[in-house]
Amino acid sequence: MRAVILAGGKGTRLRPYTTILPKPLVPVGERPILEIIIRQLVRRGFDEIDLCVGHMGDLIKAYFDQASGIPEGVELRYLWEKTPLGTAGALHLIEEPENDFLVMNGDILSTLDYRALMRHHREQDAALTIASHHKDVPLALGVIEGRDGIVTDYIEKPTLKYEVSMGVYLYSPRALEHIPKGPFDFPDVVLALIEAQEKVCTYHFDGTWFDIGTPAEHERALTTFAEDPGLFDVG
Repeated sequence: MRAVILAGGKGTRLRPYTTILPKPLVPVGERPILEIIIRQLVRRGFDEIDLCVGHMGDLIKAYFDQASGIPEGVELRYLWEKTPLGTAGALHLIEEPENDFLVMNGDILSTLDYRALMRHHREQDAALTIASHHKDVPLALGVIEGRDGIVTDYIEKPTLKYEVSMGVYLYSPRALEHIPKGPFDFPDVVLALIEAQEKVCTYHFDGTWFDIGTPAEHERALTTFAEDPGLFDVG
């Protein structure tokens, strides 16, 4: 099976760590987050992994050229973005796929079973499947509901409930037909597929998930990983 990891961003939200390191090399425990992702993918049967790199990509390649912890039997390929292509435009750098393939951000720490996600995507015959997670967003303000200046309700400090993208996706090859050459982002892919009446599905996941793109989330991920490293099946 094949996976594409988007590892070309600058990681500006994670400064000052990313002033000297590319975000995919920011450590969680004793390993960079990108190495953890790769090890998880390999343990789920992925044997071809494309790394879309740009900002500080030479450091990522230098690390994995010397890393001793990458399991045998996996082929790592580097695809270089000369200019930022967005979270979907970079997919035109990969060799044209014949089968469904996984795409994910290079800063995800999760217990998601990527093989189960692939199985669900194929069962649905979807053009695109988005791994999703329930997120509560507390609002520390009173919310006024009304119309034409007349108040009809007042809700004190409500909690908003959303189904959010985990930054992990399953693409069918036909989805690439809706991605133009050049910079293009994932939300535009979703809208283009919906407009074309292609099937876009979700795969809900209630387990552990961190997007380590901010210092606060990185700290939460570090704490959870330190408490139970085996939870993440790194091997």
